[in-house]
Amino acid sequence: MQKMRADAARNRRLLLEAAAAEFAEHGTDVSIARIAARAGLGKGTVFRHFATKEQLIAAIFSDRLDRLSARAEDLIAAADPGRALLEFMAGAVETQLADRSSCEAMPGELRADRQFTAATDRLVAAAEALTARARTAGAVRADVTGYDIVLLVNAVTQTTTPFDDAPPDLWRRYLALVFDGLRPQAATPLPAEPPRPRPA
Repeated sequence: MQKMRADAARNRRLLLEAAAAEFAEHGTDVSIARIAARAGLGKGTVFRHFATKEQLIAAIFSDRLDRLSARAEDLIAAADPGRALLEFMAGAVETQLADRSSCEAMPGELRADRQFTAATDRLVAAAEALTARARTAGAVRADVTGYDIVLLVNAVTQTTTPFDDAPPDLWRRYLALVFDGLRPQAATPLPAEPPRPRPA
């Protein structure tokens, strides 16, 4: 029984690693057969762990969001809150640009997946803690929220995706523009309320 559980855990790990690599290189349209082959397993093993491809995608995306949350939490105690927030945003953009599936339209089913929505909530909370310190330090305007930061990271990521021949660091130009817009020096009232996280 113990051996069976160990084999199942190993197979799940192999599937997640293979799926993450395939999605990063080719996007989420890759087939289950291709993922299974990369993991060295059969298709049946995939479906024993994930009833649908959408569940597998949700597991991969949730893990990615949790890694971003952990990075935000690591930066909360940094001496310079403004620099920490910028470092988090830069790292998040780099992470997404290195993964082709991050730049694709999110499957509609993913938005309703419990694992994914919980991971999203954790990321927003971590980003809010980081942003709150930057607000208190006067590094960013008082009306910026952690949710704004998460959405702005996605916006910067999308700026370079239409260009196949874009310089690899083009995103830094747009992140700098965005971050300058977050600074309080020339802030004017925003014309709309910030988005709210979904109710728990």
